[in-house]
Amino acid sequence: MTRGGKDKDRSEGPERKCIATGTVAPQSALVRFVEAPDGGIVPDVAGKLPGRGIYVVPDRAALERAAGKGLFARALKRPAKAPDDLPDLVERLLVRRVVDLISLARKSGGAVTGYEKVKDWLQKEEARVLIQAEDGSTRGKSKLSTPYGGDYIGWLTAEELGLAFGRQSVIHAALGAGGLARRVVEDAQRLKGVRIGRSDADRGGSDRRKG
Repeated sequence: MTRGGKDKDRSEGPERKCIATGTVAPQSALVRFVEAPDGGIVPDVAGKLPGRGIYVVPDRAALERAAGKGLFARALKRPAKAPDDLPDLVERLLVRRVVDLISLARKSGGAVTGYEKVKDWLQKEEARVLIQAEDGSTRGKSKLSTPYGGDYIGWLTAEELGLAFGRQSVIHAALGAGGLARRVVEDAQRLKGVRIGRSDADRGGSDRRKG
């Protein structure tokens, strides 16, 4: 319950506090870390590893501060060493997770690629999420619009998006409604925070691209 006497909205799941910024946010919006048996700090982007979770906002500066200022050791109250390349490691893991989730959606019939197929899904209102490669043609991408009430992801490269569809590169893709779409959006939002920055990522899944 808040100080004003109103119940807090926990529809997004339990909240956790970032050790670097003090920000309190839904657990799904943060990056979880656990301590390995050797005392090393391991990113747990899927949130499934055993052990006490330690959380950091998905932001490069916050990750650098947590690793460089000994904040993981402070939270654990014992020596703990984070990888020197922690922000890059987290970014790579989040890219892999987003790509894998899109691939799962594709295999279950919940994702399509190719300009015409994506356009067809958008016109038929079957698309929930529009995904376009950040390094794709601006002119080509501007011809497709984010579905009404849906989400836009535009910070994967054509090569990364291609991995999800078993192709060398992909510029346009779309996800249908369903649990996987929401998970893709949530994890893509975390990736955007690390790759671009939180101030911009706060708009993340709610970005609207108009054609």
